Amino acid sequence: MPATDLLHFALTSFVTLLVVIDPFGTVPIFTSLTNHLAIEERKRVLRRAVALAFGIALFFLLAGRALLGYLGVSVHAFGISGGILLFAVAMPMLFGHRPGLQAPEQSEHSTRGEDLAVFPLAIPLLSGPGTIATILLLTADADGDLARLLVIAAAVAAIFAITLIVLRLGERFLHRMGTGKVHMVTRVMGIVLAALAVQYVLDGVAGYYRSLL
Repeated sequence: MPATDLLHFALTSFVTLLVVIDPFGTVPIFTSLTNHLAIEERKRVLRRAVALAFGIALFFLLAGRALLGYLGVSVHAFGISGGILLFAVAMPMLFGHRPGLQAPEQSEHSTRGEDLAVFPLAIPLLSGPGTIATILLLTADADGDLARLLVIAAAVAAIFAITLIVLRLGERFLHRMGTGKVHMVTRVMGIVLAALAVQYVLDGVAGYYRSLL
């Protein structure tokens, strides 16, 4: 595979995963959910949440293609459905309604008695349907190419490393940027994600018609 194609695929994978996981948009919900915890306990919850989310992402990276084959779902069909799902994820972001930006009182009430690292941090905020669909789409695009699969794995690892750093510095980040700027960043990411989602649908439709011909 030409190096330029691999570089383009790596950049696409990184940007798509960064937009979908949106560590910056997750800062307010993480801060509000863990503000009653001691510093060490908060760090422990964060490490566990990121580790669980990373494990889920790797599972679908390794088993996603086999899962599609077992279910009899074509790559083109999944490209279209995945694009629609990602567009649905992007729409709330465009209006600043990312789940990570909901009110702290609502978040704490809905998760009382739950393990915060598992729900809602790992699932669905960090490894929700959008993340899973994106990884399956990228895996389908890789088409079994080992270099591309390694690129996806590296992108996933890099994004979750960034997420760990951003959430660890969450309070300082939120204090410096302010909620308004976080909303603005979320809206910009929503626009990018919406465009990527439409492109996945167009590629799926085009691929389906090419297969008929």
